[in-house]
Amino acid sequence: MKNVLLVIDVQNDYFANGKLPLWNTDATLENIVRAVKRARDKGVQVVLVQHLSDPKDSPMFNEGTTGAEIHPRLRAAVPDAPVVTKQFADSFYKTDMERVLAELGATHLLVCGMMTQNCVTHTAISKSAEKYDVTILPDCCTTVSALIHAIALRAVATRLPLVPSEQAI
Repeated sequence: MKNVLLVIDVQNDYFANGKLPLWNTDATLENIVRAVKRARDKGVQVVLVQHLSDPKDSPMFNEGTTGAEIHPRLRAAVPDAPVVTKQFADSFYKTDMERVLAELGATHLLVCGMMTQNCVTHTAISKSAEKYDVTILPDCCTTVSALIHAIALRAVATRLPLVPSEQAI
């Protein structure tokens, strides 16, 4: 089994002073950075996902803005990781994700990032993800509130395993 860690939308707009600060971002970022470092130490490839929006459609994640940039701590942890850009919640939809994963020989996706109930779950249960074993790392995800995070994880747990990052990597 070839694991690949997908880290979705850990972008500046979701942090303090961003356009949509989320709940628990600092702790989640710390967990993600630790998971990325463990992954690298164990030879697990990391793929970063970056959401880019048209300013006509969204006031955040606009290309060329600081808010759209991947958080600098994450980027520093994996400066050479491939970046898949997307415009929809599903990281596979109209992206080159499948090509990137095929090149890496991925068979098992470890999925984490922001927002739990949107981009994380939509990617994890995407029709295109069905050919992979998929696991969500709940300690490496966050969203607008603890309640929404918990509800989203409970909902997706009927379809996919939820495994803390220290056990999964």
